[in-house]
Amino acid sequence: MAGLTNDWLPVLEPEFKKEYYKQLFYFIKNEYATRQIFPPSNDILNAFHATPLSKVKVVLLGQDPYHNENQAHGMSFSVLPGQEVPPSLQNIYKELAEDCGCYLPNNGYLQKWADQGVLLLNTVLTVRAHQANSHRGKGWEEFTDAVIKAVNEVDRPIVFLLWGRPAAAKAIMLNNPKHLILTAPHPSPLSAYRGFFGCKHFSRTNEFLKENDLEPIDWQIENIT
Repeated sequence: MAGLTNDWLPVLEPEFKKEYYKQLFYFIKNEYATRQIFPPSNDILNAFHATPLSKVKVVLLGQDPYHNENQAHGMSFSVLPGQEVPPSLQNIYKELAEDCGCYLPNNGYLQKWADQGVLLLNTVLTVRAHQANSHRGKGWEEFTDAVIKAVNEVDRPIVFLLWGRPAAAKAIMLNNPKHLILTAPHPSPLSAYRGFFGCKHFSRTNEFLKENDLEPIDWQIENIT
């Protein structure tokens, strides 16, 4: 697991010393030694490497990593270039097209969002190959709750995009009046039609950022040729 080197380190370092994290660390170490686990171990903390705490404008909360080969790389909803765009991300792109006029790109690589301050955070950071939610309840939730609490305490306006029931359940932790909390059904094909489509979270995020004199997010993911 590649260690943190930016401003997340002093915030999250106390977690590394807690008993739950020690147990999580040994569990994860054994899982990688004995099974096929995603993402690659050096990519587990990529969301934090890509988006320092001081740069966070938006938190986009996912559940757990994609569990097929060559998809997960440590950022929620994102897949590496060259991989097929997963169904949930296809629906995110459809909502973006309706909401902001973005064209549908030919890839699912969301690094551009992370570079602009969108923290692409999953509540669980690892998964067994082809077994969704297989690392749920092993300690990652306590760690990512600490992340959410740390962002909640930041003294500047931040948008939280909470899609689906597990993500929406985190809203109770968010009590900073400076922040904007937006909830909607998950963009998966099973639930997107229940209110994710038409939620306009992307334009609402940018309106909020502009109202607070912050640069809006350029949501357009460009085609890779």
